[in-house]
Amino acid sequence: MSHLLCVGLGYSAERVAARLASDDWQVTGSSRSDAGCQRVRSLGYQAARFDGSAASTELRSALQETTHLLISAAPDTEGDPLLRWHLADIQNAPQLCWIGYLSTVGVYGDHQGAWVDEATIPAPITERGRRRVEAEKQWLALTPSARSRTVQVFRLAGIYGPGQNQLEALRRGEAKRIIKPGQVFNRIHVDDIAGAVIAGIRHPEAAGLFNVADDLPAPPDEVIVYAAG
Repeated sequence: MSHLLCVGLGYSAERVAARLASDDWQVTGSSRSDAGCQRVRSLGYQAARFDGSAASTELRSALQETTHLLISAAPDTEGDPLLRWHLADIQNAPQLCWIGYLSTVGVYGDHQGAWVDEATIPAPITERGRRRVEAEKQWLALTPSARSRTVQVFRLAGIYGPGQNQLEALRRGEAKRIIKPGQVFNRIHVDDIAGAVIAGIRHPEAAGLFNVADDLPAPPDEVIVYAAG
């Protein structure tokens, strides 16, 4: 049976997990707290506690049965915590055949409205972006020594979907119209993220980097106005 391990079962990873679970995949999700693990179990999945401060025996055990590993947890000031504490466990995982890493298009930095693609050299302008670039490099470097495993990095645009969108922000009274001439963003629906990741799983021959974004860059204030209308 295929077994997905999600390190960081957040908004996007949870959507991937739900679709695969409906196809009879076994799913394990990690969380930083006991309460978070209880939430994972309430979804019908196995849970493993991992807060990044030390190795996790639960995560080490899960990796022994994992066929597909999806990482959405962000790197910290010292790098990727999963690689820091469980690199050997990942390299020695007997059934692991696919690794997916959820990153961000923020690694490209500011291109003054110009288009970017996977061949564009990252030029992050924030510390968080720089950490993501380093984490991407670490994960992609696993490929040559990892028993022909596929490593795919998904660079995500601004995420929206049920419960997380400008309509909801307006209802809560939290929407702000910020006007910056020339500033545009791309976005992506959470279900399209799930579709892209699952397409990657189904095509393990396609290793490397993938931008996951719409083709409709727009100023953020226009999105607020459209939602208000």
